[in-house]
Amino acid sequence: MRLLIVEDEKRLALSLAKGLTAEGYAVDVVHDGLEGLHRATEDPYDLLILDIMLPGMNGYRVCSALRAAGHDVPILMLTAKDGEYDEAEGLDTGADDYLTKPFSYVVLVARVKALLRRRGTGASPVHVVGALRVDTAARRVHIDEEEKVLTAKEFSVLEQLVVRAGNVVSKSEILEHVWDFAYDGDPNIVEVYISALRRKLGAELIRTVRGAGYRLEAPR
Repeated sequence: MRLLIVEDEKRLALSLAKGLTAEGYAVDVVHDGLEGLHRATEDPYDLLILDIMLPGMNGYRVCSALRAAGHDVPILMLTAKDGEYDEAEGLDTGADDYLTKPFSYVVLVARVKALLRRRGTGASPVHVVGALRVDTAARRVHIDEEEKVLTAKEFSVLEQLVVRAGNVVSKSEILEHVWDFAYDGDPNIVEVYISALRRKLGAELIRTVRGAGYRLEAPR
């Protein structure tokens, strides 16, 4: 899952990015509203964490502009304000949730996970492919009854495959959603994680579709 943080308090933004990256998300950070709007309209994000008091364009206007343009990405708004009218204004512009500073990091992560689950329009977070069972909400993986321990990045790569099980997922799509915008390393890093998943889960689960990407499917 790829997240965008739009927050002008740089220490807070970097702290959030570090924590969410450790949770397995790909995280990009910008510090003003105009850049945030540009990124959110040009790149495929799964969720935005959007401050209200921003230089260039405030969070209300960013949120309103995204909704007016038809973008339905979940938006969690952050603000130092604490009045009920501020919350109402944020939600009226199209935000999905609202968190007042100072806030607990644990609460923020819980809100992020809830919004991402909600985006699935009620779909079950549990995906079963043959003997493989992946719970994307609890971030747990089982083969038959045995739980497999994955790193955060391994789980994120697997998640991209399992939510589209049976379909081909390209290397570039995996990079976009698992690594952040600033990643400029070797794109073959995806192959390294695919190999790790095959070792842990079984080589027959993930098929390479030459020239196209990877497909997760039950062994025949």
